[in-house]
Amino acid sequence: MTDLKQARILVTNDDGIHAPGLKVLEAAARSLCDDVWVVAPEVEQSATSHSLTTRRPLRVRRFGERRLAVDGTPTDCVLVAVNKLLGDRRPDLVLSGVNHGANLAEDVGYSGTVAAAMEAAFLGLRAIAFSQVGTPGQPVDFAPAEAWIPRLVERLYGFDWQRDQLINVNFPVPQASAIEEVRVTHTGRRDASVGLVEGQDPGGRPYVWIGDWAADTTSDRESDLAAVDEGAIAVTPLHLDLTHHQALAALKDRLR
Repeated sequence: MTDLKQARILVTNDDGIHAPGLKVLEAAARSLCDDVWVVAPEVEQSATSHSLTTRRPLRVRRFGERRLAVDGTPTDCVLVAVNKLLGDRRPDLVLSGVNHGANLAEDVGYSGTVAAAMEAAFLGLRAIAFSQVGTPGQPVDFAPAEAWIPRLVERLYGFDWQRDQLINVNFPVPQASAIEEVRVTHTGRRDASVGLVEGQDPGGRPYVWIGDWAADTTSDRESDLAAVDEGAIAVTPLHLDLTHHQALAALKDRLR
């Protein structure tokens, strides 16, 4: 299907059913078509990556017409929505986000937002993950996402999607002037590593708390990190095949 007006869109996220970013994405989806379903985690599931809940049953709560929450991960939400909640018509497009903060570089491997789009791609669906870069210590301003998501979805929906492909989109922090550049990038790598905070709990027991990345600096100016740092929207095509194809022949020779 190439006509968005006739499409069915599934909206999900990892920040939970009540997250402001989800409301932004839902509004954008409803501006594009009438058949929009929201199936999101009941509570925040940030950094759960592509995990499934297998040790307990999942429960679904209804928060309105075509608006439901699953007490599981973003991957659970997509799986349950497509195979159960949406009935006999699968979504034509899955939109995940808008995440409260960036999903750049190494974030892609940890992100529940991206993982929801990955699960959709595994199910043979077109999927886009959206994230809004924020300023540390301040509430996330979703103005760039609000302005750009409808037009980006319209342009990407007609793209020649390949099997096992998804798209990761990051919006830069709002600026004094309007954001005008959309840059197609590859997934970058930060120069700094993730931070660890050590301390003691009230009982005197030591702990280590995994924090955020120390900095988003990179020497790779063609990366997603560089794009948002320079005020551009980063659009990054991702693929589910993690095989290192260049190593196949050499490894076969080694293990012969």
